Amino acid sequence: MDVLSDVVASMRMGVPRSARVEWPVPWGQRFPSAPGSAGFQVVLRGSCWAIPPEGEPVPVGAGDVLFFPHGHGYALADSPATPVAESDCDPYAPAELFSSASAPGDGPVTVTLCGGYRLDSSRVHPLLKGLPEMIHLPAGLGRDTELRAAVELLGKEVERRRPGADLVVPALLDTLLLYILRAWFDVSAEHCEGTGWAAALADPAVSVALDVIHRDPAQPWTVESLGRRAGLSRAAFSRRFTQFVGQPPLTYLTWWRLSTAARMLRDSDAALSMIAGSVGYGSEFAFANAFKRAYGVAPGKYRRLDLSC
Repeated sequence: MDVLSDVVASMRMGVPRSARVEWPVPWGQRFPSAPGSAGFQVVLRGSCWAIPPEGEPVPVGAGDVLFFPHGHGYALADSPATPVAESDCDPYAPAELFSSASAPGDGPVTVTLCGGYRLDSSRVHPLLKGLPEMIHLPAGLGRDTELRAAVELLGKEVERRRPGADLVVPALLDTLLLYILRAWFDVSAEHCEGTGWAAALADPAVSVALDVIHRDPAQPWTVESLGRRAGLSRAAFSRRFTQFVGQPPLTYLTWWRLSTAARMLRDSDAALSMIAGSVGYGSEFAFANAFKRAYGVAPGKYRRLDLSC
């Protein structure tokens, strides 16, 4: 898979959840911090203000998308002056895949669609770690037709349960997450200063190297062979990759190989020898040593750990 597909596939644990809520004016709601998660809010109808823990309130209109990649708390309200109620919701408690609710009141209504993803903290991609606390994607961007379509489809599915929804909604939530990341990196690439993941994904040479690493981590890649794929000399490629990604090519390659192995350990019953070979290790012994250095436990023990706590 390519980099963004891998990020979405590898980051999430369990089943995401979503809810459609109607908020009559006046209203204000604080959403608690949930480290180890990521969440979004979409305004389907009306408008509101997003109130981050630090910084000024942000006006949010119909069709706007808010993304909170680090699970930090925030509030939404019809006005920055409206008192916000503390939520008694436990963000870690099991919840329905999707639900609908209406707050009390008879004023003009704002409708929001929210969702959350549980993350595996042991393999959060550095691409996500570099994102700001809150991403605001205004509907006025205009060009993100895929993001708008995903929002519309998800809103309809959550509004009324229909046959097949248990399959459709998780797929749409993953699709929405992918489109949010795409839209953010498209915008960021236009204003980047030559470093960071927005620049890495926009740079032809570095993006080619990232793509081949993610698509075939078992290959015996070297800095020279990756540089050839990128169309650069060994030294020029190494400098460019390190500048954009924040770590040298082979360091990132090792990190991704072991992250892929961790996912396979958790999501499959594959033998250690098979996993070792599929991520580029010539022997189970070499793989086990590398994995223990990175994760602090042997692969077999890691497979038995309960990472949902």
